[in-house]
Amino acid sequence: MIDRIAPSRRPLGNADGHQRWRQLLFAHWAIPAELVRPLVPASLELDLFDGVLYVGVVPFAMEEVRPSWLPKFASFNFLETNVRTYVVRDGAPGVFFLSLEAASSLACMAARATFGLPYYWAKMQRGESDGIVTYESDRRMGGPAKTSFRYRIGEPLPASELGSLRHFLVERYYLFVERGGVLRRGQVHHVPYPVRAAEMIACDEGLIERAGLPRAVGMPALAHYSEGVDVEVFGLQRC
Repeated sequence: MIDRIAPSRRPLGNADGHQRWRQLLFAHWAIPAELVRPLVPASLELDLFDGVLYVGVVPFAMEEVRPSWLPKFASFNFLETNVRTYVVRDGAPGVFFLSLEAASSLACMAARATFGLPYYWAKMQRGESDGIVTYESDRRMGGPAKTSFRYRIGEPLPASELGSLRHFLVERYYLFVERGGVLRRGQVHHVPYPVRAAEMIACDEGLIERAGLPRAVGMPALAHYSEGVDVEVFGLQRC
């Protein structure tokens, strides 16, 4: 049985790091599970909603990123874009990252060394005017990969209800990573996302294809926006 409430509870003890996630777009495509399965460790089950597997592209701003021992004035900010799908291990739902782009080479090196996550340095830019956002990412390390979005921020939506597709896609607190043949799980803690509608105007998505899947042609099946949350980050634990 999958417990979708327990991951949202804060772990005991002190956090290992602090971050602020801001101006997030959650763009999702439905992709056949058999195409994604080879890209995910065998120790993880794919997490489907009504028999459908989703892959998400999430561009956003990382602010005040720092380990807990570093003073706030020394934290740093950068844009990030991740490509993720949804998985389960021992009844615990989470995300598995197919790739992550960051507009900071230092952040990429630190995340690869500390968490073993597939980060790539990329050039990114974000602009907003009259509620319309333009976001572009162009990978600078690890081969060419580009993505761009243009979307309109919509009206606030009600709180994501447990059991809904929006809750399934957005409220994820565990991440899984396999390193050296060992599966590990990390956790973040934050309040539930305040979510708004997002109207896609244009999309040219290449990161999904670069991860080893068919290119995402056309607009995402679902799109949501959030102003963001303040996040506590907890270290990886062996599964």
